[in-house]
Formats: sequence, structure tokens, C-alpha cells
Amino acid sequence: MIKWLHVTIQITVFVMVQALVIDNMRLFGIMTPFIYLYALLKFPFDMSRSSVILISFFMGLIIDSFSNTFGMHAAACSVIGFIRTPLLGQFADIKELPDRGIPSYRLLGFSKFFYYTLILVTLHHIILFSIDSFGFYQPMQLTVRISSSILLTSLLVFIIEAFNLRRVKYGE
Repeated sequence: MIKWLHVTIQITVFVMVQALVIDNMRLFGIMTPFIYLYALLKFPFDMSRSSVILISFFMGLIIDSFSNTFGMHAAACSVIGFIRTPLLGQFADIKELPDRGIPSYRLLGFSKFFYYTLILVTLHHIILFSIDSFGFYQPMQLTVRISSSILLTSLLVFIIEAFNLRRVKYGE
């Protein structure tokens, strides 16, 4: 019960921040951060794959409804939800991790968490921006948008995770 409450609060906070604040930002006309991915990255290890996919889909659908993107975020988030559990299995033995464990620097280690985050953010952005452009008519502009948004989103995820790690470390 506590796990679902924690997940629900986290999703609500990050979706609202994304929808009300960050969707209105576009740095240099090309960089768009998608901070709501942090909530998706932090689902507990023991959450079933079907639950992750379903929650990811609805989370993307909510973002779509706020940003008028007609299912682009839902599609990208569904793929991320589908890939997440097997990808975590590549970085850690999920059976040896705590039952209510959450992917973090502390549990996975910095390099594993870094690659886990980078792979999922990259995949999300490639899917999202490819659907948005409906093809590869301007491949250089698409590559710049994807790359810069990956860097910005990943940087924000790592900053939030660093604050989260500090809070856990000091027992607050």
C-alpha cells in the first residue's frame, strides 16, 4: 500500500511540474527537458512489468493531454515501461535487491545508474522526437534536438537524484 502511495505521489508531482512549468520552457529553441521521466525511472524493483507499462502509458497520456501531443508521450513512455524491467536485470540481479528497493545511485552504484538512466532517456527522446518530426526530413536538426534534450533531461535527473541521495544519507 505504501509503495503505491509513494509511486502515486511521485508521479503526480513530476507530471504537474512538467505540465505546468517545464512544458512552457524551450531553451535556445531546441532543448526540451522531460523531468517526468524521473518518476518512471524510480518505480520500485518489485513492481510487475505489466503495472510499469500500464502506469507509464497513463503517465504519458496525462502529459499528452496537457501538452496537446496526441499520444506521442504515451507511446514513448509505454516503450520505456516495456524495456525498463529487462534493462534493470542487465545492471543488477533484481532478486538480490530489497523488495521495495528503488533504482538509485546507492543501490545500483553510480555507473550502473548512469547507464540505466542514459539508455532509457535516450530511447524515450529518440521515439518522441521521431514521432514528432514524422520522419527524418531534417536529420541534422532532429539530431541536435534529440542530443541536447537528452543532455538536459539526464542532467536534471542526476541533479534530482543527487538531492535525493543527500536526503537519504542524512536521514531526513
